[in-house]
Amino acid sequence: MVCESWKEKVDIYLDGELPSEELRTFDAHVRNCPSCSADVLMRVQTKRAIQSAGKRYTPSAEFRKRVQQKIAAKPQRSFAPGWMFAAAAVVLVAGTLTSVYLGTRFGRDQVFSEIADLHVATLASSSPVDVISTDRHTVKPWFQGKIPFAFNLPELQNTEFSLLGGRMTYLDQTPGAHLIYNMRQHHISVFVFQERSLPAKLDDNSLSPKQLPFNLETWSQGGLRFFVIGDASAADINSLAKLFKAAS
Repeated sequence: MVCESWKEKVDIYLDGELPSEELRTFDAHVRNCPSCSADVLMRVQTKRAIQSAGKRYTPSAEFRKRVQQKIAAKPQRSFAPGWMFAAAAVVLVAGTLTSVYLGTRFGRDQVFSEIADLHVATLASSSPVDVISTDRHTVKPWFQGKIPFAFNLPELQNTEFSLLGGRMTYLDQTPGAHLIYNMRQHHISVFVFQERSLPAKLDDNSLSPKQLPFNLETWSQGGLRFFVIGDASAADINSLAKLFKAAS
C-alpha cells in the first residue's frame, strides 16, 4: 500500500511539483524500491520517446513556406500614411526578436529538462553506472574511444564527495559522459558534452527553469559543456562544480 501511494505521485515528481521535503523522501524511496524505480524509468523513457517523435516530424522550412503562400491574403491597395508602414515595421521587428528569444529559451529549457530526465532515469536504473570505481584514474580511461573528447576528473581527497562511477549517455543523439558522485545521502550527476554538438545554445549565465526539481549548475570550458545536477543543496552543487572547473 505504501508503494501505491507513491505511484500516484510519480507524474507530479517528474513534473517537479512535489514539495522539497517530500521530493527528498520520494528520491530515497525510489532508490530502494525496485517497483517504483522501474515505474519512474518507464515514464521517463516514454517522455523522451514522445519528445523524439515530435522532433522527427517537425515541418521543413519549404513546407512552411508553401502553406504560408496558400493562406496568405491577396495584396490590396492601401492609402495608409507612411507612419503606419513604419509602425508596422517596428511591430514586425519586435515580433521577430520575441520569437527568437522565446525559441532560444524553449531550446535551453528543453536541454535542462532532458538533463533532469537523464539524472532521474539513471538513479532509477538497476545498474546506474557501466564502470564502477571510486578511482578517477580508472573511470577516466574507460571513456577513451567511447566519446569523441577527453576531460579531467577532480581530486576528491579531503572533500565530502566520492565517485561512484560513470557511464555513456546521449543528449538528443549527442554522445557524452555521465559521472555519478555521492555526497552524504545525495547522488549528484555530472554530465559532459561537446559544446558545439548540443541541440541548443547555452551560456554560463543560463538559469535552469524554476520548476526543475533539482539544483543545477552549467558552464562551458575548453569546448566542453558541463552540467552538475542533483537534489543536494545549491552550495554543494556549486562546490562540486568548482572542483571540476579547477581540474579542467
